[in-house]
Amino acid sequence: MHGPDPKTKHPMPGFPQVCFIKNTVQNPNIVIGDYTYYDDPEDSVNFERNVLYHFPFIGDKLVIGKFCAIARGVKFIMNGANHKISGISTYPFQIFGSGWEAVMPAPGDLPFKGDTIIGNDVWIGYEALIMPGVRIGNGAIVSSRSVVVSDVPPYTIVGGNPAKPIKQRFEPEDAAKLNEIAWWDWPIEKITEHLGKIVAGDIDALRQCASSL
Repeated sequence: MHGPDPKTKHPMPGFPQVCFIKNTVQNPNIVIGDYTYYDDPEDSVNFERNVLYHFPFIGDKLVIGKFCAIARGVKFIMNGANHKISGISTYPFQIFGSGWEAVMPAPGDLPFKGDTIIGNDVWIGYEALIMPGVRIGNGAIVSSRSVVVSDVPPYTIVGGNPAKPIKQRFEPEDAAKLNEIAWWDWPIEKITEHLGKIVAGDIDALRQCASSL
């Protein structure tokens, strides 16, 4: 047994609301890892509709790691949503042309937060909102309807608006061990063999499995 096929759209027969979205995303600036799924009974295949203001001429990327669980209604705001804020008005006159293009912002005038990076084994809850340039570490959990405006450390639970740390899932030294073990990068046969330890809480036992690779 090697687990579900990562190349299938719907890994649960008769349950199309769950989709391995690496197989459906077409935008080259959205990079999805194996086994990451989006759960949405309305349209799990069209995950890209939740990545907002993602204009190709800006070039920012959304990168989501492996084995992430993304709940219905999660939204990612990208850098194209930003307006110039250094002047008196934030209104984007230039986009309407007809002479208003004369005030086109110069390169660097618009806020740019960089790529949005979601680690591996991250759980993002119902209707959470991820703002541009945020980095969410491996093993983190984002509570439902949170607004994530700043980076989330690995194995940290955050919630609220703006999202704040609620709880550390593991002590810092243990989180560092788990990042080093990086079980999500193991061959899938090895992951399947040691699932019991991956879903348990014994980090040293999991490290022993890693050493046998």
